[in-house]
Amino acid sequence: MDAQAIKAELLKCERDYWQSIKDQNPEAARRLTDFPCIIAGAQGVATMDEKTFGAMMNGGPSQLRDFKLADDAQVRLLTDEVAIVAYKVHEDLTVEGQPLTLEAADASVWIKRGGQWQCALHTESLAGDRFGRDRRQAH
Repeated sequence: MDAQAIKAELLKCERDYWQSIKDQNPEAARRLTDFPCIIAGAQGVATMDEKTFGAMMNGGPSQLRDFKLADDAQVRLLTDEVAIVAYKVHEDLTVEGQPLTLEAADASVWIKRGGQWQCALHTESLAGDRFGRDRRQAH
């Protein structure tokens, strides 16, 4: 398989993952996940086993209404079975009953097991000043 085909396949996996969250389809997300999966973001770092992952997918204060992955995603194939995908994402959410729009940069590590790509690590960084100056309270 050539590099462009692999990139397209991995980006489809990312979109399918996001779509499973939007559709509230934990089974589809589970099939795309390599357990234990590591997740890192503004909330910290966590290792998710299948039980914890299922609980996270079935509840919580937010719902993804829509998303758009940027067209300039970066994909690096490390081996035939390990790849890194990084991209910007626009998210429309409902959080605690209120609409919220986020811009973020996400990255995932994908591992191919049994012919299927699965996400072993996912990170999300909210867009903004890298030093957090845009989040400081005015004095």
